[in-house]
Amino acid sequence: MLGTRGSGDDAASKDPSDWVTGDEPMTAAQRSYLDTLAREAGEEVPADLTKAQASAEIERLQRLTGRGQ
Repeated sequence: MLGTRGSGDDAASKDPSDWVTGDEPMTAAQRSYLDTLAREAGEEVPADLTKAQASAEIERLQRLTGRGQ
């Protein structure tokens, strides 16, 4: 059921490599946030990432920059 707390089927908790749409190009929101994070981290990130790859990069850069904690 959607909207219930504690359900183990939450899309945000799934491994990005298991996403059905994970091989599609990253979203505009992911691209924008990755650009911000990469600038803060002083890194460059490829512009042609998939949704799953972008999610992994976002998590990595959040840890590196201290964002999203």
